[in-house]
Amino acid sequence: MRSDATAALRSPTLDGSDMDVVEESSNVFVLDTLANVLDPLTAQARDCLRQQAAAIAKLSTRLDEQFARAMRILFETEGHVVITGLGKSGHIGRKIAATLASTGTPSFFVHSGEALHGDLGMITERDSVILISYSGETQEVAALIPHLKARGVPTIALVGKPHSSLGRGVDVALDVSVDREVCPNNLAPTSSTLATLAMGDTLAVSLMKLRGFRDEDFARLHPGGSLGRRLSRVGDAVLREGVSVIAPSAPLREALLALSESELPMALVCEGNTLHGVLTSDDV
Repeated sequence: MRSDATAALRSPTLDGSDMDVVEESSNVFVLDTLANVLDPLTAQARDCLRQQAAAIAKLSTRLDEQFARAMRILFETEGHVVITGLGKSGHIGRKIAATLASTGTPSFFVHSGEALHGDLGMITERDSVILISYSGETQEVAALIPHLKARGVPTIALVGKPHSSLGRGVDVALDVSVDREVCPNNLAPTSSTLATLAMGDTLAVSLMKLRGFRDEDFARLHPGGSLGRRLSRVGDAVLREGVSVIAPSAPLREALLALSESELPMALVCEGNTLHGVLTSDDV
């Protein structure tokens, strides 16, 4: 609410001459109030980001032989790397699966609850599974372990408590614990989900390096959007634009037909991957 002084300023003269002064005074009052509120919030936001950065940095101190074992399992997987989880962990799992798939490691996400009701059939003995649960005690996630082990499927956990049921039950447990959530109540998954996502990205990037995954490999898996355009070759770009291509030995009739069908008034004269020239409508 505005102060009484501000409200008093809202009484204009009969000719309205004081209206501009009233409005300007009111705006100054509101801006000062916002500044008083936003300044401490901005400071808190900066502290929030610093805490989250520190949580990720601490992960690097925990990378040991367990990480190396996880990398060996994932690199040697002949089928898919399957990610599973529930709640916020499930959302993070979907993103990790998408990152793996777009960087050369075939991957997909399976909801843990659905897996217990038939979707286990999506997982084969050629796959490996990454199970995500910060507490390590999520019932639906932990319940998958004996069924996966019975089929000889290698298992990796991203878990905040390595000595939990999930951490003890898998082949490899990667510790993604944080000191506390950045949530002021230390309840909402914030720092913990960020740490889990960072570990997933670390696995994906490490696999890219092991596979020698290059820009052109990424382009083949990501032909759309701004990334696809940035990585595409000139020939790919013009072909998407509907430019006709003819061989150097093409007869005049074929050249004329190519020009008439081209979306641009030109046709590329190519032999294999070699561009010999450009034929335009002015040339004929």
